[in-house]
Amino acid sequence: MLAKITSKNQLTLPKSLTQAVGATEYFDVEVRGGQLILTPVRIQRGDAVRAKLAELNLSDEDMVSAVSWARTPASTMVKEHAAAYEVTPAKPKKAAPKKAKPKA
Repeated sequence: MLAKITSKNQLTLPKSLTQAVGATEYFDVEVRGGQLILTPVRIQRGDAVRAKLAELNLSDEDMVSAVSWARTPASTMVKEHAAAYEVTPAKPKKAAPKKAKPKA
């Protein structure tokens, strides 16, 4: 079977091929020996989250800290951040005296 690539690098797979591998939205794509290899991927949310966490190499301490931060009431967080960015108002500058215009 042939599949045509569009000017936008999009490829439409024949329906009979996609039906043969089962319902899937995503394919893992790799190049092997000059060929494109498409492997159906069935992503489940929990698996995707666990995979991302594994990539980030987070420690248990990082997770505990993140959960603690997420459970902090918003009103407390606003006060903490506001204190970190407190600004003392600048003293108003005195206006420079006006120069007298010479008489003509």
